[in-house]
Amino acid sequence: MRQTRDRIRHAISFELIGLALVTPLGAVAFNMPGQDIGVVGIVGATVATGWNYLYNLLFDHALLRTLGDLNKSMPMRVFHSILFEAGLLAILLPFIAWYLSVSLLQAFWMDLSYALFFVVYAFFFNWSYDRIFPIPSTQGDANTRSD
Repeated sequence: MRQTRDRIRHAISFELIGLALVTPLGAVAFNMPGQDIGVVGIVGATVATGWNYLYNLLFDHALLRTLGDLNKSMPMRVFHSILFEAGLLAILLPFIAWYLSVSLLQAFWMDLSYALFFVVYAFFFNWSYDRIFPIPSTQGDANTRSD
């Protein structure tokens, strides 16, 4: 299981790279001022960072409990990404509608667009992250505490 420091590095790097990509793309796609999309992006990234840490910790514990292993198959990675984004969409929807003064339906479509972008981004980011920073072995030293 990953150490807390590694989980923090993962969450922060994920959000910073994602924010750098999604802010200019969102301003163009939604024809809104970059500053407004930037605020939504920063709030979204802040909320997502906390959610990312909690979600991945819970997901890893669930994997260990149910499968006894942290290795994710391709279908499991897809499921992992979609479930994360669905939770984040539900959390951010009211804020987006309020801050951008749009209807809940408009906010839903905007949030869904971001979620679809981040599903693809999360898949490739997490796959790359796991290759650059491999998950420590869960076999062997039962006395080592990981979290």
